[in-house]
Parts: sequence; C-alpha cells; structure tokens
Amino acid sequence: MSEQSVFQVALNTLNEAGRLGNIDPGVMTILQAPKRIFHFRIPIKLDNGTVQVFQAYRVHYSDAVGPFRNGTRIRPKLSLDEVQALGIFMTIKHCVGGIPAGGAKGGIRADLSTLSIGEQERLVRAFIRNLHPKGPWADVPGADIGTGEQAMAWMLDEYEQITGEHCPAAINDKPPVLGGTLGGEEATGRGVFIVLQAAAKDFGIDLAGAEIAVQGFGQVGSVAASLLHGIGCRVVAVSDVNGGVYNKSGLDIPALKLHLAATGTVLDFPGAKNITNEELLTTPVDILVPAAVQNVINADNAAEIKARLIVEGANGPVTTEADAILMAKGIKLVPDVVANSGGAIVCHFERTQGLSDEYWDLERVNASLNKRIMAAYTNSRDRAAAVGTASIRIGAWIEALKKIELAMKLRGWV
Repeated sequence: MSEQSVFQVALNTLNEAGRLGNIDPGVMTILQAPKRIFHFRIPIKLDNGTVQVFQAYRVHYSDAVGPFRNGTRIRPKLSLDEVQALGIFMTIKHCVGGIPAGGAKGGIRADLSTLSIGEQERLVRAFIRNLHPKGPWADVPGADIGTGEQAMAWMLDEYEQITGEHCPAAINDKPPVLGGTLGGEEATGRGVFIVLQAAAKDFGIDLAGAEIAVQGFGQVGSVAASLLHGIGCRVVAVSDVNGGVYNKSGLDIPALKLHLAATGTVLDFPGAKNITNEELLTTPVDILVPAAVQNVINADNAAEIKARLIVEGANGPVTTEADAILMAKGIKLVPDVVANSGGAIVCHFERTQGLSDEYWDLERVNASLNKRIMAAYTNSRDRAAAVGTASIRIGAWIEALKKIELAMKLRGWV
C-alpha cells in the first residue's frame, strides 16, 4: 500500500477548500501548522522493576473559535504526523458541528497489550501530569483509540489531585458517575448511523436490505453496525485488526458481538467466510463504512472500490489521490469531519453538563446529537453545491473555514 502522510492529506484538503472557498490568505497561512506542539517522554517503572520510556504528544492546532479540545490516542505506531492531522481534523469537525471549540489531539506511543492495568494507569496519569493541565477553558483532553472511560477517569482524578478541586468539565469521555454524559460511548457510531441514513436517502439507496460493509468493529464500527442491523440493513462484512468475516445473506451482529467478546476477534464466526481487511474494502456492497484507521483507501486500491456510498467512520481513511479516483467513479462520500463528529458533539454536551452541574437524560442527548449532526451534514452538502463541487468533504471544510476566517478577523489576527 502506498503510504501518504495523513497530515499532508489533511493539508491538501485544507488548501483546496481554501482555494474554492476564497478564504483569506492570512487565515490559510496560519492554518498550515499547529499553534503549538508538546513533545515529552514518559518514564514508567514497570511491574518487573525495569524502566520503559514512552514518547507522547499534545498538539494544539487552532483556538480561533474556542478552547482546545479533544482526544488522546494510544497505539504502538503513533506518530507526530498522525497527531497533527487529528488536530486539524478536530479543528474542522468542531466548526462544522457548530461547537465553540478549537482543535487539539494528544497521544502516547505504546502497545497497551504488553502493559498491565497498573502500568497503563501509571502511564495515563503521567500523561496528564506532563501536560500541566489548565482546565476546561484552556485544553480539554478526551478519549480516542486506546483510551476509554477508565483511562479518562484516571485522567480526571489526576487532574483533580493536582488542582485540589473537583472539575468534571476538565476531562471528556469519562463515566457518568464522575460527571460524564449518558450516550457518550456510542455517540460516534450513532452519528455515523444518522448521517448514513440521510446520505442514503439523498443518493437514492434504499436501506431496506441494503448491503453494508464495516471495516473496524470497535467502539465506532460495532455501534454503527448494530444500529444498521436493527433497521433491517444487511451488514454482510465486518472486520477487526485480525481480518474480517463475510456472509452474503447478512451477519447476525448481536451474535457476532458475543463471538468477539468470547474469542477476541471476529474471525471464524460460525456461518461466515473469513476475509482480509483488504478484501472487505473491495467487496461489492451498497455502502462501505471504513471505521478503523487512516489511509486504508488509497491510490493502490481506490479503483477497486465497488461501494456506491462511503461513510467515513474513521479519521482520514481516504487519501487525496483516492478521493479523486472515487469521485471519477461516481462514488459518493460523506467525510470524517461530518460522519464521525458524533463523539465530538456529545463531548460538547458533556462539558456543558459539567460546567452547569445539570445532567441530561439519554433522550435529550440523542435528540440533540441528531439535530446537531444533521445540520452539519446538510450545511456541508449545501455548501458543496453552492461552490459547484460534488465533494461533500470540500463543502464541509469550506463551511468550517468560513467560521474560522470570521473568528480570526474579529480577533484581529488577520
């Protein structure tokens, strides 16, 4: 597979949107790189008494429209390039979603499968200490790949130990009992589901019996697949990091989730054929949901994609070259900054609840998510049409850049 820098992919999109949207050159100059980057090394004494040092990052990309926010990613091959790209994605995602927040991302290069729970806790707590956290009006870390409610609970506790005060709004994606929001864990997958339904309607795809493939069966892909299965779609292919499974008649998603819990993988699911992740991407389906990692659809395989519609559940799953190939083939695409923005949107609700000390029921969370993410989709779709492009991705980025441009001009930055 040709490996293109995911940050360069993001900059390519940024600059094309800036050109088509006639964005002020000063704004574009500022957005070519993050506002600031934190690099630090975290030494951890392991359970066996030895010391291991972990590379960590926090990228503050832009705070023109609000304080820096979101996720913390932990994975073995994490790079600064990846974290920078995620920082700009969050900048755009917040603006498209109508969220008054800037874009940030953090992460640790580590293989969690080699660390005990105690070692993981020490690592996560040390990450927060090294950030010198300044609270909910400056920088709010959230969860991402490799982190979840437990990691965020450790982060919140470490923050509160440092500051000596309770402040649930300082950390996102924490458990509800610690001031988190209901619906947070499934928010990104639910958002993918909501947007997918709207796009299918726009592009004439009948979801009754539609064939869908989902690459990635983690927190995002499993929720989206479950909701799609629940309305009668045929989820015919699903994969995880080990590979995938396929059944033309449709997979029993609730049973597959039980199989995954019991075996640790979707492979060898009874009644299904094992396939590779590469085979899943090129499977003939109506809708493809890449919900794993970046750059999986690229110049090497884009011509072989057979889906009619792609809904990006992951960040940056399609490279610039692949985007052009897919458009030439007439394949419709809903971009990551819209499709997977459900998590960011509900994180905004979580922070609002934490600051007000008034907590919402699940019905209000989901209704508010539906309203906010549908506005993001329709605004992006309509902006694309207004500038004469078929790319909803470009429409979304222009929509965001217009808001950033206005904010920077009002602040006197340009």
